[in-house]
Amino acid sequence: MIRSLSVLMFLFVFTSTFSQSLSKPISTWNAKDLQNAALVDVRTAEEFSQGHIQGATNIDWYGEGFADNFTDIPKDKTIYLYCKKGGRSSEAQELLSSLGYSQVINLTGGYDAWTSKDN
Repeated sequence: MIRSLSVLMFLFVFTSTFSQSLSKPISTWNAKDLQNAALVDVRTAEEFSQGHIQGATNIDWYGEGFADNFTDIPKDKTIYLYCKKGGRSSEAQELLSSLGYSQVINLTGGYDAWTSKDN
């Protein structure tokens, strides 16, 4: 009994750690990463209209029914998320991972890092 509980605890900790560690610096991301993947900008529509990465879809983290906007995306498809700096995309990553999406990658540094990478 104790061994079974230990194994379950290990698996829980391992999978929790694994899902949180799926990140990639946005400065290393490129359009080739979009093959068989979705790029989602979780900023507001106003922020998105002021500039975004080509090929991104805007799904506002603060918008009503955020998760409902992902129902057409297969749960095994890779989803790249970004926001302004990385906070909202990190929260969105946690939510989507908890809903069963297996490849949710937070692009750390956000749009600010993306726009400054060529400077």
